[in-house]
Amino acid sequence: MDILSPLILLHRNGYKAFGPTEADDDLRLAVVELEAKMACVAEGDLDVTVGFANRDDDVGDLGRSFNQMVLELRESLNKLDRLHRTQISRAECLATVGELAIGLTHGIRNLLASIAGVIEIVDRDLPVDSSPCASVKLLRPEITQANRILTDLLHAARPHLPEIRSSDLNATVEQAIMLVRQQSLSTAIRIELHKDPTLPNVEHDSGQICQVVLNLLLNAVQAIDGEGAIRVNVSRSGADATITVVDTGRGIPPEHLPTISGRSYTTAS
Repeated sequence: MDILSPLILLHRNGYKAFGPTEADDDLRLAVVELEAKMACVAEGDLDVTVGFANRDDDVGDLGRSFNQMVLELRESLNKLDRLHRTQISRAECLATVGELAIGLTHGIRNLLASIAGVIEIVDRDLPVDSSPCASVKLLRPEITQANRILTDLLHAARPHLPEIRSSDLNATVEQAIMLVRQQSLSTAIRIELHKDPTLPNVEHDSGQICQVVLNLLLNAVQAIDGEGAIRVNVSRSGADATITVVDTGRGIPPEHLPTISGRSYTTAS
């Protein structure tokens, strides 16, 4: 009696199966295809799929996982591309607004200079003890304040390089807190400062850092309804210094988080 191989026996009994040699060849072909498609992905082609993903075995599971991975990668890259295009468009709009703001600011400053000149002339011709003279004198600080606001607007539209110096970061933060405390005297908000007395001088632009902390504190004051507290910590973390501002306000809605870094972001009505 002839000794038949397992493949022949399976075939004669009507079963569909692969013999050892065919299974090895089938797996090798799947690996070759997978390697080729991975090379395509590495070159940036994210439209590839493997054909053995329809198999009902472990090799098919591998194929389906690969196809799903490529699909998710393609969707992620498309999302990043859309986000990049949005950011570019926003940057172009901000640049245009900045140019308009600069031109408008210069025009207003020139107008204020003309008004200030006229006021000086009028002031010289008015009697010192007259009511119009007193009113004219009140205009001078208002014009100075308007010029200061316009100067700040110019700095925002045309940022300048930071002036980095080694100085006391605790003092910089304390200066911002003193300014806010003056504005919040009529509120029931408590501002706590916890300084690090062991912190050495830190390389920083004291003016810009003070402005950043001031903005955070003012935002915190506006976010607190009634009584509340703002805690400011100055600490060190290895070679770095850290400023932390925490408040008991209502917080920022999750839907606003993607836009809070924009210059024009505000929830004020």
